[in-house]
Amino acid sequence: MSPNGSDRSSRRPMRRKLPQVLTAGLILVTATGCTYKDFPRLGMPTPVTEEAPRILSLWQGSWAAALATGVLVWGLILWSIIFHRRSRTKIEVPTQTRYNMPLEALYTVVPLIIVSVLFYFTARDESKLLKLDDKPAHTINVVGYQWSWGFNYVENVPGVEGDAKNSKELSAIPERFKADFPANAGGVYEVGTPGERNPQTNNPGPTLWLPKGEKVRFVLTSRDVIHSFWVVPFLMKQDVIPGHTNAFEVTPNKEGTFLGKCAELCGVDHSRMLFNVKVVSPERYEQHLKDLAKKGQTGYVPSGIAQTEHEKNRETNNL
Repeated sequence: MSPNGSDRSSRRPMRRKLPQVLTAGLILVTATGCTYKDFPRLGMPTPVTEEAPRILSLWQGSWAAALATGVLVWGLILWSIIFHRRSRTKIEVPTQTRYNMPLEALYTVVPLIIVSVLFYFTARDESKLLKLDDKPAHTINVVGYQWSWGFNYVENVPGVEGDAKNSKELSAIPERFKADFPANAGGVYEVGTPGERNPQTNNPGPTLWLPKGEKVRFVLTSRDVIHSFWVVPFLMKQDVIPGHTNAFEVTPNKEGTFLGKCAELCGVDHSRMLFNVKVVSPERYEQHLKDLAKKGQTGYVPSGIAQTEHEKNRETNNL
């Protein structure tokens, strides 16, 4: 058999398999369970805070840039396969291109431009997302510990006396955060265990309550190792670090109960560090704080490991 005949016979099975491959790809795309409304989010859940759309936009933009780059690369690969194949040119070794300065400059400069643009938008959005208001409507100290979560509601609760700014339990929190605490905030708390479950959804972990439409500042502290506070539909998470206090703010805009989890491998029972976030009306939120006070859960639980001298010096130098 001639070499050309051999090539044609070897290509026939590939042509027969092409419809099968395309069919399998179509099934994989349509069997994901996503609707046309879900597709624009590219795998992200529906945002439930005023800040989350900014993160979603950054995610979509990154995918658009990656797709454009991919189309260009795939196009060049296919172009090379089709127009520079050996069977077309009959040349054993095609002409080699070396030291083409315009080409080398192109594939050096273009990636730098892509990375610079992605860095700019990431830095811009990060600065907006981590900006803290002078006086947030609500402050909640989220305490991470092996293997669950505690929530200190730094609030003025009727009938509860105390002062969060001078509380021994909150001494690990830096003064720059305490300055924004409400005056004479006795506060209430919630302490969770891995075996606890939300009564409405039966999802494991304690439940953090938030008011809809009002800005909440999370002050994150740890009692032991590094954890990460992640409420899935907030589209944002932040590390909970012993000896270092992080904080960010969100404004929930959709009522419901949402899943949260630790996003940092923190030990053998890391997978059990789950919690729930229940967004309700401001009136129901205030009632929940009163209910915690009636249960005797007044004051605060220890926030965690005190800030290290290194972190204090770093913050002082950055002020």
